[in-house]
Amino acid sequence: MKLINKIIIILLCAAAVAGCKKSFLDRPSNSQISSNNFYKTTSDLRLATASLYGGSLWWQWHNGAWLPLGDVLSGTGSFQYSNDLVQLFTRTITPQNGLVTTGWVGLYNVIAQCNGVINAIQQQASPSISAADRNAAIGEAKFIRAVAYYHLAVYWGAVPIIEDNSKLIQDPLRNRNIASDVYKFVAKDLTYAAQYLPKTDEKGRVTTWSAQGMLGKVYLTMAGLGKSGSRDQALLDSAKKYAGNVCKNSGLSLLPSYYDLFKAQNNDNVESLFSLQWAAGVGYGNGNNLQTYFSPTAVVLPQQQGGWQPLQPTYDLYRMYSAKDTVRRKATIMLNGDFYPELNAAGGGYKATGTGLKKHIIGNEKDNNSPTMDTWSSIEHNAILRLADVYLVYAEAILGNNTTTSDGDALTYFNKVRARAGVDIVTVLTPATLRTERRVELAFEGQYWIDLVRYSYYDPTNAVKFLNDQDATHGRISFTYDPATKIATRDTTKLPSTLPATINSFTLPIPSSELTSDPKLAEPPVPYY
Repeated sequence: MKLINKIIIILLCAAAVAGCKKSFLDRPSNSQISSNNFYKTTSDLRLATASLYGGSLWWQWHNGAWLPLGDVLSGTGSFQYSNDLVQLFTRTITPQNGLVTTGWVGLYNVIAQCNGVINAIQQQASPSISAADRNAAIGEAKFIRAVAYYHLAVYWGAVPIIEDNSKLIQDPLRNRNIASDVYKFVAKDLTYAAQYLPKTDEKGRVTTWSAQGMLGKVYLTMAGLGKSGSRDQALLDSAKKYAGNVCKNSGLSLLPSYYDLFKAQNNDNVESLFSLQWAAGVGYGNGNNLQTYFSPTAVVLPQQQGGWQPLQPTYDLYRMYSAKDTVRRKATIMLNGDFYPELNAAGGGYKATGTGLKKHIIGNEKDNNSPTMDTWSSIEHNAILRLADVYLVYAEAILGNNTTTSDGDALTYFNKVRARAGVDIVTVLTPATLRTERRVELAFEGQYWIDLVRYSYYDPTNAVKFLNDQDATHGRISFTYDPATKIATRDTTKLPSTLPATINSFTLPIPSSELTSDPKLAEPPVPYY
């Protein structure tokens, strides 16, 4: 049975497990999947871990915070039409910001359910289940928990580490833990997953290569934490070890066409190391509704409904595309005059009439041969980690603290990404080259703010300057495009005043609702280890 079908079963028969809670401090609900009559067979374990890949479990983070925090904060996407989004643009983010709250609560929802599965397997799994199967199931849950904690650490720094939500019943007040210990916890979870996950599995499930790729990314981030001026070489070496092992020994390769990466028929392709699993027809709060919100038009959407909050690419992003970088540009953002035959295909395709988001816009139910696909349920399994990301992590780990590198491995894997896009290969790498390549390759995949936070760890002065330069050059503003002259012009509409960036701009405030529930969150963070 395909993983997505298993997730549908979980959503129907154990919705409480994949459900959203109001706060990470809430007690996990009892359900069929965590009761004493479950976890008796390997099939039970597989069903339990399948519930962690999508549905309502990931809905809050994915649909409410993933792109606003990952791409609007970083100046890749532009919104100016709601108070919460304006706060992101102006750097006036308050603890009451709904996107910040949604991100925090959504990630802790994921963690709570992973904790429940891990603890249930450890305590209730039948002795008849092999150790290999039991450890692999725990590895899946630990991988997903690590991904959630990694995002919490990147966005908020010091956060509470919760391994057993049932203990919150006796002691619901928890301090935050220092950021270095949160990253250490993430690395431990991923190390376990890398050891016990298989090299191959059914499409959609994570493998040891997923865990090793994520470990490379985590160690690359950790290498700069608190190391202003340079990065920890031992941690850079760890990043190089794990990312390099994926690059050289996994047998995986990039999907030949960048454009095809984001089509639903290529869900869970060979390049996908971890993708959220979404089904059609599951109703509000359970599905992927990115395109419903962010499409520039309802014409290309199921039942022609949606496009309520069109996401505008910024002028700054547009300037990152070279003249030859047409494949990635057209697969990521629409320009006035672009034609997309795969969108509204039965109606003759779609010709864009302005700038807007293309990535994640996969079309209507007919375009995708999915009759039950509706406003609330795109069937795109969007990647949280893919192979191209790991290639670029490997190149950056090799560059390390150097100002340039012509290392053969770094250039090989960096240029694999560029060659797939149809752009010229390079013969030398610099930190700026890598940041630009990652921005273009991973635009609107929730990655660029993560890259900038990593930059701020080891070079805070220039990271702050980078953000302020976006404002000085009006880069975070939307733009128009004239297909006749092929000239892009940044918008001149008067925008809200923006506060200058500081190093504090790289850390989000703790949501006020969480501070009310747990006043200890306002206290200085404490070690976990």
